[in-house]
Amino acid sequence: MKEQITNALSDFFFEYETPRQVLVRNRRVGVVCRLIQLGVLGYIIGWVFIYEKGYQSTETAISSVFTKMKGIGYTNVSGEERVWDEADYVFPSQGDSSFVVMTNYIITDGQKMGRCPELHGKKNCSSNADCEGGSFKRTGHGQMTGVCVNTTNTCEVLAWCPVEDDHKIPDPALLMSAENYTLFIKNSVTFPLFEVSRSNLVEGIDGAYISKCLYDPEKAPLCPIFRLGDIVKLSGFSFETIARVGGAIGIVIDWTCNFDVDVTHCKPYYTFHGLYGKSDEKDRAKASVGYNFRFAKYYLEDKIAKRTLIKVFGIRLDIIVQSLARKFDIIPTLTAIGSGVGIFGVATVVCDLVLLYLLPKREFYKNMKFKYTDTQTQPDRESLGLDPSVYYTFEANARQVQGTGQSNDRDSEAGSTETATYTK
Repeated sequence: MKEQITNALSDFFFEYETPRQVLVRNRRVGVVCRLIQLGVLGYIIGWVFIYEKGYQSTETAISSVFTKMKGIGYTNVSGEERVWDEADYVFPSQGDSSFVVMTNYIITDGQKMGRCPELHGKKNCSSNADCEGGSFKRTGHGQMTGVCVNTTNTCEVLAWCPVEDDHKIPDPALLMSAENYTLFIKNSVTFPLFEVSRSNLVEGIDGAYISKCLYDPEKAPLCPIFRLGDIVKLSGFSFETIARVGGAIGIVIDWTCNFDVDVTHCKPYYTFHGLYGKSDEKDRAKASVGYNFRFAKYYLEDKIAKRTLIKVFGIRLDIIVQSLARKFDIIPTLTAIGSGVGIFGVATVVCDLVLLYLLPKREFYKNMKFKYTDTQTQPDRESLGLDPSVYYTFEANARQVQGTGQSNDRDSEAGSTETATYTK
């Protein structure tokens, strides 16, 4: 037992095993093998290293966005003139990365809590029986009192009166001057892994430049000041349409940077996408078109609480930051190379399948590739008349095959040399 364990450990530590190899000279198989290897090599170089940049590590950025709107609007409704500034038409006013610019509105002045007839079409009636007291209608303005108002043929409600009438949206939009508003975007990104911080106010963007520049995709692609009308146009919308009913636009700031070169080449790229609000013929058939919301301004008049309700139609701007930075790293490089070398094994697998299962001389190649032994009938040294104390070496050339195993294929030649050593 001790000798067996010693021999096993000795074999494990002091012996080396290597696969048997067969050299096959076959033009067709050789061409297939090289074509597959070239394809794998092209995949590794072209796709993994050039297109996917597998030799670089990647990271996304931590970002912050600050915005500021500028511009003055003017309206004249029924002879009532009014000037609107950014405190009036921007919601919210804190400079978030997502905000709304009001372009149209419906104002209901002097509302106070009381009883009044519902808007026509919300809950029509012909008698009090049609108005269930204490009930609500999902699209109504208040709680029904159980009374049918004969002058309007609608149910009476307990609500903020008079109720809002939003059936007719002003056309054209009341704040068409919003087309000339300007948006200032300040964006900063940080890549902690690479210890790099960048701002969209890149080199060459100073106070003097900002005071006179206006974003243009060709002439001023790095200017951080955008005209609202240009944003709508670049997103594929018509300003007249989106200003009337509202909509949503996405402004994407893309930071795709390669830190293998100087960091000054890391600059933002702006794109604009219409998200919602294109009121074409197909959209008119939809249940809801555009973007709107309501807010109220409350006040006291003769100790009575009142409010001014404003239904706002506006352009929602969502500023989205996308980032991906790359830099050379030995770890992904070695990983990409190792995986590529492993894929080269596909050529061997395919060629073995062709040799062993598809070619006419497949039995011959099987005899060359595989060595078959039978432990039950294998003769030992004593039966062969060999001296156990002497080392013997046998060489057999696989080309010397007797019988039908000999290959006479002009395109093929397979050879294998094996050496066996018996020792005691």
